[in-house]
Amino acid sequence: MVFDLGASGFPFMEWVNVMCFARCEFKTSVMELAHSLLLNEEALAQITEAKRPVFIFEWLRFLDKVLVAANKTDVKEKQKKLVEQLTGLISSSPGPPTRKLLAKNLAALYSIGDTFTVFQTLDKCNDIIRNKDDTAAYLPTKLAAVACVGAFYEKMGRMLGSAFPETVNNLLKSLRSAESQGRSEILMSLQKVLSGLGGAAASCHRDIYKNARSLLTDRSMAVRCAVAKCLLELQNEAVFMWTAELENIATLCFKALENSNYGVRVAVSKLLGTVMATALMPKQATVMRQNVKRATFDEVLELMATGFLRGGSGFLKSGGEMLKVGGSVNREVRVGVTQAYVVFVTTLGGQWLERSFATFLSHVLDLVSHPRATQTHVEAVYSRRCVSFILRATVGSLLGEKAQIAAAKEICQAIGKQMKAVEAVVNDTSGENKSGAADIAASQHVMVCALQELGSLVQSLNATASPLIQEASIGLLETVTSVLLHPSMAARLAAAWCLRCVAVALPFQLTPFLDRCAERLNNLKTSPEAVSGYSFAMAALLGGVHQCPLGIPHAKGKMVVSIAEDLLRTAAQNSRLSLQRTQAGWLLLGALMTLAMRSFVAHCPELLTEDVIRKLMTPIECAMTMMSHIPSVIKAHGAHLKASAAMVRSFNALLRELVAEFTLTDNSANTTTSLLRSLCHYDDSVLLGSWLQETDHKSIEDQLQPNSASGSGALEHDPSSIYLRIPAGEAVPGPLPLGVSVIDASVALFGVVFPHVSYKHRLQMLDHFAECVKQAKGVRQQAVQLNIFTAVLSALKGLAENKSTLGPEEVRKSALTLVMGALDNPNPILRCAAGEALGRMAQVVGEATFIARMAQYSFDKLKSARDVVSRTGHSLALGCLHRYVGGIGSGQHLKTSVSILLALAQDGTSSEVQTWSLHSLALIVDSSGPMYRGYVEPTLSLVLTLLLTVPPSHTEVHQCLGRCLGAIITTVGPELQGNGATISTIRSSCLVGCAITQDHSDSLVQAAAISCLQQLHMFAPRHVNLSSLVPSLCVHLCSSHLLLRRAAVACLRQLAQREAAEVCEYAMSLAKNAGDKESSGASVSPFAPGVSSRSDIHCRHQGVNITETGLEGLLFGMLDRETDRKLCSDIHDTLGHMLSSLAVEKLSHWLMLCKDVLAASSDMSTATPLSSGKDEEFEKKDEMDDDTMFTTLGEEDKSKPFVAPRWATRVFAADCLCRIINLCENADQAHFDLAMARSAKLRNPTSKFKINDLLVLHLSDLIRMAFMAATDHSNQLRMAGLQALEDIIKKFASVPEPEFPGHVILEQYQANVGAALRPAFSQDTPSDIIAKACQVCSTWIGSGVVSDLSDLRRVHNLLVSSLDKVQAGKGSSSQLYRESATTMEKLAVLKAWAEVYVVAMNIKKEAESKPKRAIKNTEDDDDDYGTIDELPPDSLITLVQPELPTLSRLWLAALKDYALLTLPAEFASQLPPDGVSIQFLCSPRPEEPVEHVTACLQALHTLLDSPYARIHIAEDQLIGVELLNVLHRLLLTWNPPSVQLLVTGVVQQIVRAAQDYLQEKRNTLNEDDTEKESCPVLGEGGDSGGLIPGKSLVFATMELLMFILVRHMPHLSTKMSDSPSHVATKTRLSEESARLVAATVTILSDLPSLCSPAGCMTILPTILFLIARILKDTAIKSADNQVPPPVSAALQGIKSIVTLSMAKTEDTQKQWTALIRSTLACILEYSQPEDTVPAPDEVSMLTAIALFLWSASSEIIGVQSLQNGCMNRFKNALNSCDPWVQAKCYQLLLSVFQHSNRALSTPYIHSLAPIVVEKLKAVERNRPASNTELLAVQEGIKVLETLVALGEEQNRVQLLALLVPTLISYLLDENSFASASTVSKDLHEFALQNLMHIGPLYPHAFKTVMGAAPELKVRLETAVRASQASKAKAAARQPAPTVHSAPTIKLKTSFF
Repeated sequence: MVFDLGASGFPFMEWVNVMCFARCEFKTSVMELAHSLLLNEEALAQITEAKRPVFIFEWLRFLDKVLVAANKTDVKEKQKKLVEQLTGLISSSPGPPTRKLLAKNLAALYSIGDTFTVFQTLDKCNDIIRNKDDTAAYLPTKLAAVACVGAFYEKMGRMLGSAFPETVNNLLKSLRSAESQGRSEILMSLQKVLSGLGGAAASCHRDIYKNARSLLTDRSMAVRCAVAKCLLELQNEAVFMWTAELENIATLCFKALENSNYGVRVAVSKLLGTVMATALMPKQATVMRQNVKRATFDEVLELMATGFLRGGSGFLKSGGEMLKVGGSVNREVRVGVTQAYVVFVTTLGGQWLERSFATFLSHVLDLVSHPRATQTHVEAVYSRRCVSFILRATVGSLLGEKAQIAAAKEICQAIGKQMKAVEAVVNDTSGENKSGAADIAASQHVMVCALQELGSLVQSLNATASPLIQEASIGLLETVTSVLLHPSMAARLAAAWCLRCVAVALPFQLTPFLDRCAERLNNLKTSPEAVSGYSFAMAALLGGVHQCPLGIPHAKGKMVVSIAEDLLRTAAQNSRLSLQRTQAGWLLLGALMTLAMRSFVAHCPELLTEDVIRKLMTPIECAMTMMSHIPSVIKAHGAHLKASAAMVRSFNALLRELVAEFTLTDNSANTTTSLLRSLCHYDDSVLLGSWLQETDHKSIEDQLQPNSASGSGALEHDPSSIYLRIPAGEAVPGPLPLGVSVIDASVALFGVVFPHVSYKHRLQMLDHFAECVKQAKGVRQQAVQLNIFTAVLSALKGLAENKSTLGPEEVRKSALTLVMGALDNPNPILRCAAGEALGRMAQVVGEATFIARMAQYSFDKLKSARDVVSRTGHSLALGCLHRYVGGIGSGQHLKTSVSILLALAQDGTSSEVQTWSLHSLALIVDSSGPMYRGYVEPTLSLVLTLLLTVPPSHTEVHQCLGRCLGAIITTVGPELQGNGATISTIRSSCLVGCAITQDHSDSLVQAAAISCLQQLHMFAPRHVNLSSLVPSLCVHLCSSHLLLRRAAVACLRQLAQREAAEVCEYAMSLAKNAGDKESSGASVSPFAPGVSSRSDIHCRHQGVNITETGLEGLLFGMLDRETDRKLCSDIHDTLGHMLSSLAVEKLSHWLMLCKDVLAASSDMSTATPLSSGKDEEFEKKDEMDDDTMFTTLGEEDKSKPFVAPRWATRVFAADCLCRIINLCENADQAHFDLAMARSAKLRNPTSKFKINDLLVLHLSDLIRMAFMAATDHSNQLRMAGLQALEDIIKKFASVPEPEFPGHVILEQYQANVGAALRPAFSQDTPSDIIAKACQVCSTWIGSGVVSDLSDLRRVHNLLVSSLDKVQAGKGSSSQLYRESATTMEKLAVLKAWAEVYVVAMNIKKEAESKPKRAIKNTEDDDDDYGTIDELPPDSLITLVQPELPTLSRLWLAALKDYALLTLPAEFASQLPPDGVSIQFLCSPRPEEPVEHVTACLQALHTLLDSPYARIHIAEDQLIGVELLNVLHRLLLTWNPPSVQLLVTGVVQQIVRAAQDYLQEKRNTLNEDDTEKESCPVLGEGGDSGGLIPGKSLVFATMELLMFILVRHMPHLSTKMSDSPSHVATKTRLSEESARLVAATVTILSDLPSLCSPAGCMTILPTILFLIARILKDTAIKSADNQVPPPVSAALQGIKSIVTLSMAKTEDTQKQWTALIRSTLACILEYSQPEDTVPAPDEVSMLTAIALFLWSASSEIIGVQSLQNGCMNRFKNALNSCDPWVQAKCYQLLLSVFQHSNRALSTPYIHSLAPIVVEKLKAVERNRPASNTELLAVQEGIKVLETLVALGEEQNRVQLLALLVPTLISYLLDENSFASASTVSKDLHEFALQNLMHIGPLYPHAFKTVMGAAPELKVRLETAVRASQASKAKAAARQPAPTVHSAPTIKLKTSFF
């Protein structure tokens, strides 16, 4: 029944929705035949046996989706057959995923359809379970029945109540006899039975408990996990578990943790922690049902402590009894109990922790002070790690910022208490305290844990931790500093680290800390502890400087050097202090160089010159010599020097010494290196177990790794780590013990040295390695081998990086023998290393024969070997060979490798062989690329078969299957989009594989599934069903597994890039479903920090975690609790993609999200008391004081259980706010138009999104958010808030308030902005924030918004206060931060003042110029800073005026300083003394913000406004030339049009200055030399006309202007247009380009006035050519007849050049005439229309022609060709069908006809007047229909009237005989007047008024004309009478003044 939609009985659309067929196309693969409600038995019978399990699974998968959406009635119809088919499958030996899905479907079917036969099916299952058949073949059937039973009870619960005792009994009986897989699946089924029945199963609880508990110590890890989960479910209802059985449960859990793996530890710790939490705080319902005796807090903690301190070996029998020392604590138990502590606290929740923190802290710190926890140094470090983990995982994530501050106080008190006890022991001279030494030893570990947590807390709180420092009662600094004198080095180092954390969080404390430590170090020089402790603290503080952007004053470095020198100099004076002083001195020098020798080389590489390297060789050689003396020194002076000696050994550069080190020649301990895992490939983590490094428990799981001292890092192992940078991912530096560190250093150095060693020595070393391995035995052999292999890998990696080869045959042979021997080693880590080494050898040798030999050896081994070790080792060898030589290098071995590995992967007897072979197969698929395409189908078939058959407990096999699947998807790649049968089958198989792995219980397998789906989505997005994928990803976001959360976020990040809207929509479906389900309290607040309450545990279990804030809210919440950098980065990116796609569309939603997050700022703010206020009060500024602004915001309900968003999340929200503003700006200007927004809202009041959701309507919220951020404790947030405020001001400053014309909407927020800025100017504000605040201040004042004088004065006073500080030289940062910070602050203040001054001057200038201008020039609008109604125009300058003397001095000083700093010494004499803006513009760095460049250009422009500067630059022409050259160079590197526009502005200023100066000289010369015959020639070019490059201002200007023109119009340059890359297409210029070209043309046309007549003749050909070409290219006809700026400028330029009087001298007349004629000829040619280019604008071209005719008549009279050309252009325009062109043509003709030179005008009148008359006569037949047509007629009539006026008296009658009849023909008769159009009536009126005007003007001629034509007279008289009658009527109705009808359209620019 394939696709029989009707028969399958549910609505078609439902089915479509379920399958999301909108995203897919129908395919023809076999898989599609499985898509039917009933199993297609016919199709099943036809396919091969091997493919049937996949077919059945695909059908079950389809059924799983369909049943949910199906109609109950339809299901009931098919139910009988479906039940039959499904129950039939139980007996078909289904594999694990199939039986799980089968059980789920059966249960779903009964819950949707009839339940009549459910008991029958249940009985059938029970019968199968009871069956005694124990064969392996029958097991899958039995397990399928077990799974069905569990699913039935989970789904239907109490409905099956009557049958449950029998079912449970049956399952328990089977449990006793089942093998491991059966045991785990029966336990999971029991868990589901318990879950479904709840309290109803009480009668069976004890039976289940008794049977299950013994299995907690089962040898199978999967069984232990299953028992833990079953008991976890049981404890929900079984009260006895957390009362009478509590101790037993604890004991069982401790035993279960012995020899456990990670999965067991997670499961058992969850059980233990939850049971303990329930014992302490039982659920209310259970307590009410039974009279329960609750355990006390102390009892619970004592039980937990037993596990931590004793493991599973026994109990404390009496509460206070001290545990006896002896016997070691099992590390797995300790780590498991540590996790249980976290679960315990997490289950009880953040509020409980807040209340009970003091007791809890005391308890966990007691753990680490207990002798059993600290029997050896390494054990003590491990215990400390565990306690630190407990504190960090609870305090760090469960508590909000306020509660964390309270916790920090408690920790402070605990440290103080401990320190008092230590001081009492140290000061006890009587010796009464016998246990004193033990107390001190124990206290050091307590101190380390407490101080590290305190440091981490303060660092995570960042600046919000300031109350801890400011409140003297807490005494944090005194307490921590006191520990610097602790007898133990570990405690002193921890205190130093804590101080570093405080300084990084609160940088203003860094310098005072350093000073205090230096002072105390000097005062307490005689105390070894003080010297050590305070030097540690100083080194730590210096190490933290790189994390503080503002640094420390330079003098502090000098201070540290002098202290270090003093310590080293006095070290030898006192033997008791020499060790501490020496160590302290070198430590301080090392810290200073963040900087000892290693630091110097690492941090100052640029100082390593040849000379320095030569000098360094001396101490290195001394160190080498010292090596030989060390044993005798230790012998003479004592073993306490061993540690220091080990430090020296790591400098060892001798190969012999290195080899001796890691082959343990002189070392009796079997110490192994920690580097092996890092040198193996990341992808091998599944074999090495190194994926544990990427779990949330990394810091404690490390200690269970097999290599030496793994996870035992501690500060005391290497004090220099206190100042070095912390490795990524580490919270606290943890250098490994010296023994391991030395071996690590020798291995790393060996890798660096090996490539530089001769082949002879390489061979000797490799042979020596083989000998070392042979001689060592047992455990030592393993250790030596591990070290050797790490060194060999390091060496091979070094060879590959250096692109060196391994060496000749004997070297290769020796290496190969060493490596091949290890491939059969029982230690899997060594086998892994050997495989990696083999691959790397193949890479460095790079010869086909060598690779073939290695491959063949492994092939032969794999064919013959039957043992697991050989098979795994050699299968990995094949994978590594392919990985390092790639598909091409190993292509010939591909077939053999694949066939062998496919065979090995089917070895069901060994999961280890399957794991290694599948891992190798994945490596081959990855490295072979397209070459693997032929093996895809068999590999995929095997992967699916194994996924369906391998037990889920073999998680490593499933992980490798997931990797293989991912590699196959990548190999097939984009082909997956295809629709062919083969590709469809491959794609379907991949999707099935993904589905199976997705449903696996292991987090790594699920992560692999997500990765596969992510790749599938990338290659074939239509075939990935987002509606099911996205909700599952959302569930994983709350997973307790880091890898799974990472995978989910990475996938969401990719999906959000393409389909953000769909992702959010599908995520919301979870929230909707959550509402439908009966999950009590299961939803989490969007900003909940991980697990905040007990209900949240269930939330994670059920996966219902999306609220109304959607996925976005959940991701914001994750930012508060996640610490993994990669994960946080991906969350930021995902939110960024979603924001970019959706923020504009769902503006209110996103703004509300940001607002909710930022509201936490006001909650944290303790600066101002909260008062109750309303929004209405917020809107009114009235007399509101700055301090009370916004204090009502963000008040939250104190009962809310979740933690408020932390500062880093709030910073991100503020950044999002700025992005939203920018997105809205790019989307639609309506977002910044209140009138438009309000009208849109009125039109669509119900519209939810888009139409009325405009940003301007949310302005109040925007200001609130910016305020909350700008006034927060966190400096980063203040910075983001000020940036947001600046953005808001810039974007909304000019938005008018529609209700109050002349006002802008930001005016109502004046007091609010002032309130936001005020805190930034307080005394203790850091420099960077003051700088930003100054910027915002100047933006605010300059915006023109401030209309209230008191508000203006407030903001102005802030700037005044900062100026006072600058004047006094006491910037807030002068004593605290580096000098550059002070400079930054000062410059910011001066810049802000400069910007305010510029604005003030502009306002003043504008006010002064307004009365003089009758009409406002629209071109100057750009410089208009807005009109301010309330403020007098001079109010701002009045405020600035008093500060000007100071400011001008400081401005000049700053500019001089800058000039001196950047001045190259050799050019000092050549540069102008005061041109500092020029100096900056000479060499602005590319990373310099564009604002700096524009500020300098604006400064130059303003400077050139002053008369003094103009005279100065004009007198010394070279300054102007140099400045122009600087500007030219600037344009070469700075592209923005804004910069180019400013440059043209400055150029214009320079040219105008030169013009004024020259004109003045000319005027003076004319006055002086009026009587002289000859006068000197002024202007560039002189008599010769030559311009000298480098000295000529005109030449430099033209060079710069040409550069700008060619950048925007490349075809103007012949070089550019002739180049082959140039494409000759002319596009319309952008608005900015048009303005630039116009400005350039304007300056060009001014240049001739700077030249002598001869000079003019030099430059004019170029200038006129450019202007003509620009006119041609920009005068393009437009629909709206607008004249582009370049055209206006070109026409103006033509006018100014053609009328240039001084160019027309006797000497130049001939040249001038030729120029004018040729330019006019060019324009005539350009005005000719061409087919290939857009039509030219006739009006602009005619205007240009008319300009020549009008202004240069003498030069062109009598040139017939030019005259004919001009006449033709006028004729074309007169005959144009465009009335606008006709109108303009008439206007221009009028100017030509009126020309005073009759020789010019007469030919034009004779030629064109007849055409004009004809055109005007034709109007009678074709009356105008539009205003433009009317205008054309009116302008034509004006021309005729002018001709009449110009005519002589004797010709007047003939001329009137043309005009009068034409005008009378325009008159309408009485009948047609009423029905005529408005335009026609206007024409009638116009004609009548003109006739009335002409009559009196020429009475005699008029009478003659009228007399000759009586019909005209009658028509005129009729019209006059009608007009008078209508006027009389109108006057009677309403007297109104008559208005002369005038044309409504005028020329934009008048050129005459």
